[in-house]
Amino acid sequence: MTQPSDTPALVKRDTMLLVGLGCLVVGFLAGVIFSSFQEPAVPPSAGPQQHAGPAPAPGAGGLAPGQADRILALEREVAANPNNADAWAQLGNIWFDTGKYGKAIEAYEKSLAIKPDNPDVWTDLGVMYRRSGKPDKAIECFDRAIAIDPKHDTPYFNKGIVQIFDLKDVEAGLASWEELVRINPGAMAPNGQPVSALIAEFRNKQKAQQQQQAGEKSASQMGQ
Repeated sequence: MTQPSDTPALVKRDTMLLVGLGCLVVGFLAGVIFSSFQEPAVPPSAGPQQHAGPAPAPGAGGLAPGQADRILALEREVAANPNNADAWAQLGNIWFDTGKYGKAIEAYEKSLAIKPDNPDVWTDLGVMYRRSGKPDKAIECFDRAIAIDPKHDTPYFNKGIVQIFDLKDVEAGLASWEELVRINPGAMAPNGQPVSALIAEFRNKQKAQQQQQAGEKSASQMGQ
């Protein structure tokens, strides 16, 4: 079964970045990912905060104003306090925002080695693995996040994205989204589109493709 050719970005905690499919919306904005945590405006030991802003697209290069200082401060923090899981997570977020996926993965994994029950960091790590071309590892991370918090919307959505667009398993991806709708019937994309409507759009496209293929097969047989 085929699926739309545009690949959507993954989403991070509490923000579903879906902007496109069929006649409901125009297309997916690849490369736009939302962070789980706000880069700290307070000392690293104060812990992570929510982040609702988009990260730069991969390869944007350079650091935003203040990021170099934050990286330096966080690196000093984890050097002095290597068991500060929140500081490792914050460092991972900055590497994520600057497109340094390998460094982000390393920082997130160090955070999880200290505090393994954080579903947000597992979700972020999964996004980084997907961006690094390792969809199976991404799925593992999303599954860990779901196991920790079965009502956490985002890993279900991200899992569906990876299954559909990376692993080419549309049915598995739709099943992940259907499970999301089961636990949260009101799950929405950020543009206000219900996830249930997205599922219906995929199902309708599948049905239309099947009908088209059946018609083409019938016409071919009649022409023989």
